[in-house]
Amino acid sequence: MSNPVDGDATPITSLRQLAEHIAAGCKPREQFGIGTEHEKFGFRLRDLKTPPYEPSDGQPGCIRDLLHGLEAFDATPILDHGNTIGLKQGDASVSLEPAGQLELSGRITTTLHETSAELETHFEQVRAVSRDLELGFAPLGFHPLARREEMPWMPKGRYQIMHRHMPLVGSMGLDMMTRTCTVQVNLDYESERDMVRKLRVSLLLQPLATALFANSPFTEGKENGFLSYRAQVWTDTDNQRSGIPQVMLEQGFGFERYTAWLVDQVPMYFVYRDGQYIDVAGASFRDFMNGRLHNLAGVTPTIGDFADHMTTVFTDVRVKRFLEMRGADAGRADMMVAQSALWVGLLYDEAALTAAEALVRDLEWNDAVALRAAVPRQGLATPLRTGTLRDLARDVVAIARDGLRARDQRDKSGNDESILLAPLFEITAGGPVPAEYWLERNRSVWNGDIRNIFKEAAI
Repeated sequence: MSNPVDGDATPITSLRQLAEHIAAGCKPREQFGIGTEHEKFGFRLRDLKTPPYEPSDGQPGCIRDLLHGLEAFDATPILDHGNTIGLKQGDASVSLEPAGQLELSGRITTTLHETSAELETHFEQVRAVSRDLELGFAPLGFHPLARREEMPWMPKGRYQIMHRHMPLVGSMGLDMMTRTCTVQVNLDYESERDMVRKLRVSLLLQPLATALFANSPFTEGKENGFLSYRAQVWTDTDNQRSGIPQVMLEQGFGFERYTAWLVDQVPMYFVYRDGQYIDVAGASFRDFMNGRLHNLAGVTPTIGDFADHMTTVFTDVRVKRFLEMRGADAGRADMMVAQSALWVGLLYDEAALTAAEALVRDLEWNDAVALRAAVPRQGLATPLRTGTLRDLARDVVAIARDGLRARDQRDKSGNDESILLAPLFEITAGGPVPAEYWLERNRSVWNGDIRNIFKEAAI
């Protein structure tokens, strides 16, 4: 989630102005980039507990000290009321999720080879600082051991507002905030039509991505009956701003329809002014624009406020000045890069995008919603048409491979980017998804002691 910044102070004058703000993200194809964000759980080596922000029990290992240590890698602290809650590292940033999950928002890269290298550099830096703090970090979709009440809270203003409001709008919002980790891929579009095409394909295929990258089969030290419990949590987390909104798949959808949905259908959380978060959770952005919020009397709505509001949308694919793919659990490094490779291959080559469109042409909103509900438990075995999602996965990954080959972006060894899809080809050939691998380890090696996952999954 975004760190606080003072945004564009241009006053809002119309919905059209807001639509144009989003449309300004359109880029020519030659300027398309790749952004990857990934999260991981911290744990103390001695007891596997989640590290607090500051030392609380006289023991070493806290998130504040980790961030201070990472400053040595040409990083500048981001402060919230004097607390370091993130770092700027060139064009990348390191931030904290609500319970201290550590997130890298990578720089915009040109190739997936650069994305892979950046991920490994980040892991090396985190390992170097964590060693002296007796910390480890593991990218998993849902915390395998801790109860909700055991998770710490980071000192970020917007999280205090969400902490209060989330239980009012869903049973699992606090679990989403504190006990989940994801990997997110951010990709560009060149026009409104291009955005709509990519959005439709990626929304309809997001349940497939959830199944391929499922990596959260444990809860509070036990098997939970799911492959992606993280995805199950999202089925009851503030559903007015989550999931697969029907409007996004309707005829005529575009920047203006999206803007109207944001303003009229997605409740606000906050307004940020002068370093302070003003709690307006549940209020209408339209009412804010029309001066109807009593605790914002005299506050002029700005483009920056609208940009902040867009960050509080948690749909499976989020539209901003780019598209964010949000349906996958965090996982091991090669799987996180494979997720970026999957979407780049599908969406950044015209022939691949056309083939993907043909593959999902018969799917509609109801189908996507039904798949989204079934996938957390059934994964690739979820029924689809006359087969299962695994059948669709074979075709989708093959299309992505062709799209990456057509890009012809090669590393120093001469490999094109399709090499980064290797883990997905193993899965589509019948291999286990990450959650299935961990379940097998638990049953055949760990003898039910799920604590072992931290050692084996650590970066």
